Amino acid sequence: MARLMTMILFIFSSLVATLAIWTQIVAARAAAEHPPSGSFVAVTGGQLHLRDMGPRDAPPERTLVLIHGASCNLLALTLPLAEPLVAAGYRVVAIDRPGHGWSDRPGGRTDASPVRQAALIAEAMQSVGAGEAIVVAHSFAGAVATTLAADHPARVKGLLLLSPVTHPWPGGIAWYYSAGSIPVIGWVLARLLPVPGAALTMEAGVASVFKPQATPADYTAKTALTLLLRPDNFEANAQDVAALYDHVVARSGSYADIKVPTTIIAGSTDTVVSSTIHAATFGRQVAGAKTIILDHVGHAPHHADTGLVVREIGDISVKVAQARP
Repeated sequence: MARLMTMILFIFSSLVATLAIWTQIVAARAAAEHPPSGSFVAVTGGQLHLRDMGPRDAPPERTLVLIHGASCNLLALTLPLAEPLVAAGYRVVAIDRPGHGWSDRPGGRTDASPVRQAALIAEAMQSVGAGEAIVVAHSFAGAVATTLAADHPARVKGLLLLSPVTHPWPGGIAWYYSAGSIPVIGWVLARLLPVPGAALTMEAGVASVFKPQATPADYTAKTALTLLLRPDNFEANAQDVAALYDHVVARSGSYADIKVPTTIIAGSTDTVVSSTIHAATFGRQVAGAKTIILDHVGHAPHHADTGLVVREIGDISVKVAQARP
């Protein structure tokens, strides 16, 4: 019996060591293959990574701040949107949220809160001279953008929300987010699970974002999704998602206080973030908001109809310009 237990312990220890080493190898490879694509700006306690594209002297109505969703980085929005927006004359500032991509997580677990993320992003906006801008946000970042508009109203002149998370939803979150957010346990899991988990689920997970549309060619490589497999990034993402529900419970009754030009675009067949629970409900709460629900479109309306997104940004830009004193 003792010999069997020794063998089981040896096998278990070997498996753990193998997973840990495998994770470190894959994480190092991801970092080497996808180095920072922009610059860094100092914020309280650390720095955020961002890409600043287009004319630096653009007025607020022609300045855009792009905030990405969960399980990704700034490339997820710059891939479809940056080129047409810069070509249209906009300044586009895309930011890695704290703990994602190449941004620091200066407050650790505290930075899971959209309140903290909004505060750090507001600092970064001011530092790069984009202190007044139209904010474009996808999915999880809907909670960050609406908080930014509420807590830092001088920074936000307009909102374009893509499949945003704004309200409580039924069903909870995936187990790996819950487990990954637990102190100590999350730290351990982040160093063992991401790589084998990605091998089994990443392709299907990405496909679920785009369905019923097809996943864009080479999407994983072009958006550096494997950066998520780095342990600190994986743990930060789990903490973010785990903290999201309580945040929207606290904030979802106050959206009527948002007074800036606002447009929401979502897909009718989104299986990741319900357009009925979130986009449509939010649109009814904000005075003058424009809600567009695209038929037979999933969680990535900015890929399904990039031209529409650019046109709607243009419409918000006109409204912001007209409201200037």
